[in-house]
Amino acid sequence: MHDDMSAKHCVVTGASSGIGKEISLGLAQRGASIIMICRDADRGRKAMEEIQRKTDSKSIDLFLADLSSQHQIRRVAAALKLKYEQLHVLVNNAGVVMDKRVLTEDGIEMTFAVNYLAYFMLTNLLINLLKAGAPSRIVNVSSMAYRSARLEFDNLQGEKGYKRDTAYALSKLADILFTYELGRRLEGTGVTVNSVCPGGVSSRLWENSNPLINYFFKTFMKGPEEGARLPVYLASSPEVEGLSGRYFQTREHLQFQHVKTRGAMCKTSPATYDAEAARQLWEVSEKLTGVSFPVK
Repeated sequence: MHDDMSAKHCVVTGASSGIGKEISLGLAQRGASIIMICRDADRGRKAMEEIQRKTDSKSIDLFLADLSSQHQIRRVAAALKLKYEQLHVLVNNAGVVMDKRVLTEDGIEMTFAVNYLAYFMLTNLLINLLKAGAPSRIVNVSSMAYRSARLEFDNLQGEKGYKRDTAYALSKLADILFTYELGRRLEGTGVTVNSVCPGGVSSRLWENSNPLINYFFKTFMKGPEEGARLPVYLASSPEVEGLSGRYFQTREHLQFQHVKTRGAMCKTSPATYDAEAARQLWEVSEKLTGVSFPVK
């Protein structure tokens, strides 16, 4: 896979705004066929038209799905299987931050459902299309916030008391454990999977937070176009061909406006390398979603 992404089918979730829209744009600029998964039809259509204007691309598709709904995740995966025989990139990017504990229609805490279980479900439902398109890549957008989380299997959904930052951090820790476990399961298939922290980015992610938090992120964080650089790099660059089960992070110690690098591969905290915990999380995820890893 090269920076020239022509004839490559790339799925991006949360693609109507923020990093997701910029990732879609970046891959379209490299010639990829873009499959945008968006929750809101109007925002999705406007984002698609904007990318078409900027790239002259005729290969942009829009699919609608609220990724808090397991039914809608299954529906969009089925629609993709009907239309495409193979996929080459899946960027799991859609996310939420919730000030209060809210349950989805499936009875699952919203942050855990959207930021983690949606990654788990959509990836497993599309894995055979990604295998058919191998060499192919999965990029899971995580966050360095994971470092403050502890994996407690009796409190995955804030059952013992909900805190916004704790719930968000836990969902991102789960994403990294999922990335590493999936990497082990995909060895030898030609499908790679990596996790990436794009750094602090001003986006719609914070729209459900209190106004002060929202203002802070919109005012002081870097823009989505900069936040998208590292995910686009992982999805397209020949420099990371074959690398799997890794974590990448932007070099945030440099001033945002002077970042020259696209980021670096990093080691993560010891908790993320607990293979037994990762397997246990996988089993819990299968029970919560009814989705299993496909047989080779």
